[in-house]
Amino acid sequence: MLLKSFLIYLQHEKRYSQHTLTSYKTDLEGFEHYIKTTYEIDVVEVKPTHIRSFMVALMEDKSSESTINRKISTLRSFYKFLLREEKIIKNPMQIVKAPKIPKRLPVFIETEKINQLLDTDGIFDDGFNSTRDHLVIELLFGAGIRLSELIHLKETDVDFYAGTLKVLGKRNKERIIPINKQLINQLNSYLQLKKLQKFNNNLFNLIVTNTGAAAYPKLIYRIVSSYLKLVSTSDKKSPHVLRHSYATSLLNAGADLNAIKELLGHASLAATQVYTHNSIERLKTIYKQAHPKA
Repeated sequence: MLLKSFLIYLQHEKRYSQHTLTSYKTDLEGFEHYIKTTYEIDVVEVKPTHIRSFMVALMEDKSSESTINRKISTLRSFYKFLLREEKIIKNPMQIVKAPKIPKRLPVFIETEKINQLLDTDGIFDDGFNSTRDHLVIELLFGAGIRLSELIHLKETDVDFYAGTLKVLGKRNKERIIPINKQLINQLNSYLQLKKLQKFNNNLFNLIVTNTGAAAYPKLIYRIVSSYLKLVSTSDKKSPHVLRHSYATSLLNAGADLNAIKELLGHASLAATQVYTHNSIERLKTIYKQAHPKA
């Protein structure tokens, strides 16, 4: 009951996405199962020692530091909620510290390689599926949008006259992203081709399957992975890699960090600053290659 109330609070007051809600639910159900089977207690009876024991169990199961940190963050939010609702007197998370994790630089693909993928003849044909796949790559790299933002795009979110894309981001925060002329033309061609398919439904989702149904995450992952492997040997070939590539290419071209923050829809500048590390590493590489004393 408490877990359900917490999830309702996150959905309606915090306006978290369905993906985030699912993560919270999974984390809390795992924790609840652990303390009930290990200590035979309820969530409101938990003490800091129980949480530390849970962390040790996660480590023994070879969970990564980032996974443990995510679960600890979930528990912080949950017990803060229980304290606010007066279901507990003292927050057991107050003296619990999450393990430190090394900072990982965002994985990105060089602009030249993505341009090679998008502009090389023979990779994409004129069929509907191929045209759609081409557009998916162009939108993720050309607008830097998230996977969830892509699959929820509507045809009406494209403003062909202004050359912009309206995106509904995290917590239903709307932002307007400028897009280039080539992408505008590609969107126009795709929509005309989509109309010719005469799909037997009235969906206005921009990206759809070959039967006209709304696109789903696994489809986008398959599209991105299958094409990125043509130009990249990186283990990571997810839609988010293209978002990282978008941000990194903007920064390398001299874009202002605050402008990149707005384009990405980040809540704080701290989330955007991670891309500066990639630029520094790039400068180091150039220095080593070009400077006679390097």
